Amino acid sequence: MRRGFSLARISAILTKEFIQMRRDRMTFAMMIGIPIMQLILFSYAINSDPRHLPSAIIDRDHSAFSRAVVTAFANSTYVDFIMAPQTPEEAEKAMLAGKINFIFEIPEHFGRDIARGTRPQMLIIADATDPSAASGALAAAGEIINTGLAREFSTALASLATGPPPVEVVLQRRYNPAGITQYNIIPGLLGIILTMTMTLMTAVALTRETERGTMENLLAMPARPLEVMVGKVLPYVLVGYIQIIVVLNAGRFLFDIPFEGSRLLFFWISTLYIVVNLLIGFLFSTVARTQMQAMQMMVFLLLPQILLSGFMFPFRGMPGWAQVIGEVLPATHYMRLVRGIMLKGSTRFDLIADIWPLIALIVVISALALARYRRTLD
Repeated sequence: MRRGFSLARISAILTKEFIQMRRDRMTFAMMIGIPIMQLILFSYAINSDPRHLPSAIIDRDHSAFSRAVVTAFANSTYVDFIMAPQTPEEAEKAMLAGKINFIFEIPEHFGRDIARGTRPQMLIIADATDPSAASGALAAAGEIINTGLAREFSTALASLATGPPPVEVVLQRRYNPAGITQYNIIPGLLGIILTMTMTLMTAVALTRETERGTMENLLAMPARPLEVMVGKVLPYVLVGYIQIIVVLNAGRFLFDIPFEGSRLLFFWISTLYIVVNLLIGFLFSTVARTQMQAMQMMVFLLLPQILLSGFMFPFRGMPGWAQVIGEVLPATHYMRLVRGIMLKGSTRFDLIADIWPLIALIVVISALALARYRRTLD
């Protein structure tokens, strides 16, 4: 019997562990990659004060005063005017589709009323589905207008600069007038829950077969790769539906989350999203050698899905390169779709820009998974 404390035995065990770590290159890559990803995302990509939010301007006055106001908002960097619709209905349609965050409407005779000191009204409509994205620009709106108009006051109008604000700002927060955070968080949380559970379930599908020694039985079956993939994926679609129903009911009864749109459209889009995540997990299972590696890959995907999808931080507040990455992630499109249906009552025609990426991801990921599964069989 070996007694006492042996440094030699500890050294042998340490050497063995380091050899295993060196052989398990994927785990080692995750150990290095995840901290680096967190550092980059939290340091560069995350911004709680969003700027350059896409907006629409409806200027019915076209005077020097209205141009000064538009220039002042553009120079503030809070908004970028990407469209000048002719009618409010056109602007509302763009907001419903998620293309713009704000609508600025300057009425007729805006400059004349300012010169007369009658304080004209200027309407600012904000998409408040994400309260944090709209709060900064709305809070600064009055000061921005005053700053822009101050440069236009001539000597004859100098008295206006010392009086009350020359413009009355009318703010309208659409889709979430009270600015309730749960209205934005709960639909987004549904996307994160489905990503985490659906990907994990199928990520261990093939690796579990290998570790349990049942892979040979699977290979002996007269089943094509597509049939194996469909058989592995379909049972978990029902699990996804159960999770959706649980979250929706909890959101309704605990937080009174509204549901303005079509439930049929909601479940159809949710089905697309569930299938995307199940296919991603199946793809992971063809790459990973162990269940641990499959779970590590899932975590590596989950982190950017949380940080770059608009779940925790305003999507438009991130730098351009981070938004490009976010557009590739299925969670980004699903959260826009779910929030649009639940809070805005958007239709499939309003949401087509975010529906087709999910369909494209299904096709691409299926092709990759099938190609990788064939190589795995070899």
